[in-house]
Amino acid sequence: MASVRDVRLLPKTHLHLHFTGSMRSSTLLELADRYGVHLPDALSGGEPPKLRATDERGWFRFQRLYDIARSCLRSEEDIHRLVREAAEEDLRDGSRWLEIQVDPTSYAPRLGGLIPALEIILDAVDAARRETGLEIRVLVAANRMKHPLDARTLARLAVRHAHRGIVGFGLSNDERRGFARDFDRAFAIARDGGLLAAPHGGELAGPESVRDCLDDLGAGRVGHGVRAAEDPRLLKRLATSGVTCEVCPASNVALGVYERQEDVPLRKLFEAGVPMALGADDPLLFGARLADQYEIARRVHGFTDEELAELARQSVRGSTAPQDVREKLLMDIDAWLDS
Repeated sequence: MASVRDVRLLPKTHLHLHFTGSMRSSTLLELADRYGVHLPDALSGGEPPKLRATDERGWFRFQRLYDIARSCLRSEEDIHRLVREAAEEDLRDGSRWLEIQVDPTSYAPRLGGLIPALEIILDAVDAARRETGLEIRVLVAANRMKHPLDARTLARLAVRHAHRGIVGFGLSNDERRGFARDFDRAFAIARDGGLLAAPHGGELAGPESVRDCLDDLGAGRVGHGVRAAEDPRLLKRLATSGVTCEVCPASNVALGVYERQEDVPLRKLFEAGVPMALGADDPLLFGARLADQYEIARRVHGFTDEELAELARQSVRGSTAPQDVREKLLMDIDAWLDS
């Protein structure tokens, strides 16, 4: 029987990782103890919490756990530690290029304001890049639960700091709330400033939310997008346009979007020609990091090593990495297959 290649050694990019959600559980426990933050059992028990965000109460509980974890990030040192450790975890999983997503307004109250918070985050990214060797870039994400004017402010700030490694602009939180078109001006500002538009869609809401991301926000990439599998015409559109969906199988099941891993339509998206970039989303809450997503594709959906390599290639092509970095990564993926 042929040996199975180690997916952790498969070179890949990581395009869907949230800032606080990237934290190690051990780091959360340590910081909570330092700051006297009481963690609920769901965050302190050593196992991923049982979540179901497909109803309002479930999403509220998920958001509450995330907010409690974020409240443990209180200093510049904490931010530096989080990014460094996220980079270490990614490198261990074979990531060569990480695009981490953050809403700096969430950290501003404890870090001296919006601009200081963003600058601390960007400093931390620079330091982690030097210390670990992982290429890290940033997507600034607006919160769709807040006013669209806040999103415009963030878009302008992101464009102004693009020279510091900001490559994209996102829109996160519950896509069932409000309309994507309310944020069209913010995304126009970001796109005009040279940033990739990468809003969330097609997770908690159906394929129409993916279509809204494309039509109203000019999405070049879609966070999640997995519910596009329910609409054959949308699948064809995504495949034809080459818009990458950042699919996060572990979180899809953890949040109740699908009952079982077998139900996540990875194979359907793949065979329809929709480019995908597997992502970990929030490993702090879902208990699975980047390599685990590839293991799910292999173990549950029957992806061969050749198909896993193609998934890795799609993640590279969907990234904002420059051409020389892409070419080196694609060569290294071929070398993994030849090993």
